[in-house]
Amino acid sequence: MIEIRLFATLRERREKIIKIEFKENITGEDILEDLNISKKDVSIFLINGFHSSLDKKLSNGDIISIFPPVGGG
Repeated sequence: MIEIRLFATLRERREKIIKIEFKENITGEDILEDLNISKKDVSIFLINGFHSSLDKKLSNGDIISIFPPVGGG
């Protein structure tokens, strides 16, 4: 099982926490595609609390946190 935690605008029309079955060779890119999230909409991608690239293969039990770019003024 992989737990995906979405933050800020990425939660719109999606659950805050999503659990998916683990599949061999799954990557962050695969998760974004499955959730219909564009790479340009992702600023921070964490695996178990550590910054990671989207092409890293995930492990069973990983917790993924995805943050969009944040603007302000």
